Amino acid sequence: MNTNNSRFVVHGSIVAIVTPMSDNGDIDTQSFTNLLEWHLQENTQGVVVAGTTGESPTLTLTENQRLIAQAVQWSNKRMPIIGGIGANSTAEAIFLTQQAAKDGADAGLSVVPYYNKPTQEGLYRHFSAIANCSDLPIILYDVPKRCVSTFTTDTLARLAAHPNIIGIKDATGDIARLAEHLQVVPEDFLFYSGDDSTSTDYIIAGGHGVVSVTANIAPQQMHRVTAAARQGDIDTARKIDATLQPFHSAQSAESNPIPIKWALAESGRIRPSIRLPLTPLAPSYHQLVRDAVNHSQQESL
Repeated sequence: MNTNNSRFVVHGSIVAIVTPMSDNGDIDTQSFTNLLEWHLQENTQGVVVAGTTGESPTLTLTENQRLIAQAVQWSNKRMPIIGGIGANSTAEAIFLTQQAAKDGADAGLSVVPYYNKPTQEGLYRHFSAIANCSDLPIILYDVPKRCVSTFTTDTLARLAAHPNIIGIKDATGDIARLAEHLQVVPEDFLFYSGDDSTSTDYIIAGGHGVVSVTANIAPQQMHRVTAAARQGDIDTARKIDATLQPFHSAQSAESNPIPIKWALAESGRIRPSIRLPLTPLAPSYHQLVRDAVNHSQQESL
């Protein structure tokens, strides 16, 4: 099979980073830079900027572009920056893709169009148009819980043949279909879990890493668990994963990124601001999330 991702090869823990906001709802650029620096120190392998966890549905196009540009400038090639370039409008997704390429992002993460419910042919044409609009390496994002539509194996195979489509973030939590997908794509096509709770199993089954929400609060632990899983040290991976599972589960207390932003605010890394229609974490869940964070910090070895 042909290969297509020599420009972008990242394995391990990639954080789907939150977008810090000030009390009035504006983006807090200093806290954003501080988070990026912390992730570099904690061995996070890459950063997705302005993704779902970054509240992309409420970001303006200008804010989306500025966040990616800021991250690229901060990185200075020290850490791969993956721009959130997804939209349910093909024209808007193309605009974001071209802007991310212009600003120097290393790759783009493009979500299945939400609400529209496109057919498989619609998905193929949508992502082909995005991949054709620039040379930016594209990672597909399959998250049917939020988007309804999902890739069939045949559609994934068709898209993976495009030289600019180099991987997929699979948030289905369906480990079984990974083996099938591995058979129909180029040998260097990248597979990332988008489901923290099953990500260790996903990597053990042949995945290359995870685009993680949990990594926002436990970056070093996510680095260690993905490294162990990729190296075939399953016992170590399982032990570390066991300390992280309570927080993986706590993420579903309310819609992402409500719990993770509360946890980061509790730790003093960001302000507790979040944009409507999302609201701050309900007090009834505070102790649940707090306990899960504390559990994730425990030494597992």
